[in-house]
Amino acid sequence: MNGTVEAVSVSPGHTMSKPGTDRIRLLDGLGVEGDAHAGVTVKHRSRVARDPTTPNLRQVHLIHAELHDELRADGFDVGPGEMGENVTTRGLDLLGLPVDARLRLGPDAVVRVTGLRNPCGQLDGLRPGLMAATLGRDAEGNLVRKAGIMAVVEAGGEIRPGHPIAVELPPEPHRRLEPV
Repeated sequence: MNGTVEAVSVSPGHTMSKPGTDRIRLLDGLGVEGDAHAGVTVKHRSRVARDPTTPNLRQVHLIHAELHDELRADGFDVGPGEMGENVTTRGLDLLGLPVDARLRLGPDAVVRVTGLRNPCGQLDGLRPGLMAATLGRDAEGNLVRKAGIMAVVEAGGEIRPGHPIAVELPPEPHRRLEPV
């Protein structure tokens, strides 16, 4: 199971969308250099209000470009970084990864998957109806959150569009991703 980095994005402010750039740098145990969500403890404003000492399991946000393709087909013109992701991937089933899967992004950077991003109402501020479009149901009727995954940085390094992504699965039994 391998993929490719399609785009990278960073924002120093707490904005929904993150501007694309030609490279980002991951910092060990912190997140994306210069990004508002980087840090050892939570940075998401609603989570900080609840408990600012909670460990930051949301240092890096990844979304699969195939979601953008799906959303475009449904009439939502959304591109890399617009939904707040730092890394847009292609060719990798992010939502099918288990907790603690490791992704090697390019030659040096490694992130450990912590869980799903729970879509929020801010998506509707980008495009009305976008939040509902990032939710679905599986064959058993269970809610499927499609807005990407969250990870923590285990090894820092530079990431650029075109870099390969290699997946290392944790030992079994695998745990399904839940919102973090």
